[in-house]
Amino acid sequence: MLKESGSRSAVGRWHSAPAARNTAPILGVLERVLPSRGRVLEIASGSGQHVVAFARAFPALQWQPSDMDADLRRSVELHTAEAALTNIAPPLALDVMAQPWPIDTADALICINMIHVAPWPATNALFAGASRLLARDGAVVLYGPYMRNGRHTAPSNADFDASLRTRDSNWGLRDMDDVVAVARGHGFVLTEVVPMPANNFSLVFRRQLPPAP
Repeated sequence: MLKESGSRSAVGRWHSAPAARNTAPILGVLERVLPSRGRVLEIASGSGQHVVAFARAFPALQWQPSDMDADLRRSVELHTAEAALTNIAPPLALDVMAQPWPIDTADALICINMIHVAPWPATNALFAGASRLLARDGAVVLYGPYMRNGRHTAPSNADFDASLRTRDSNWGLRDMDDVVAVARGHGFVLTEVVPMPANNFSLVFRRQLPPAP
């Protein structure tokens, strides 16, 4: 999706206008839910604009970007170098469907605008991977457009969904209840649903472990 809607500089640095617009609202959610210290894994980092903004806003956190696309990992590297930030690790080559992931632990996980441009099994893989990384109360923050109770929340989202499914029948907006059910199956509970601009939502999940015997 980024490569269809974004632009790339001559050196390979991608820029996404939607990422530029939604960074501030997403930061408003993250400042409430992220730990004060630790490592945050970003799944499907795309251009790298988000992780640079987040790392700048939360200098006490270590940020681990990732993407399955080599061109986008290069873009992350270029944005990081330009920002001259020391709390961003080199991007990982990470495909959520390829388990185990090339990272052993994290304190929180962020995934922006991926679920609707990936096959439905990727949502299960996302939470399966998160369950291996996060300790109790570790946060998973998702951002993007969702259906609610089997219905689109805006006509523009219905049009977007139809467009996605035309491009790839495995893509499309997911129903929030279905995502919550998958998360619950991996030990995560939904703690916040935050309406966002442009008919998007931020969903905040927390890792819940069974009580010790």
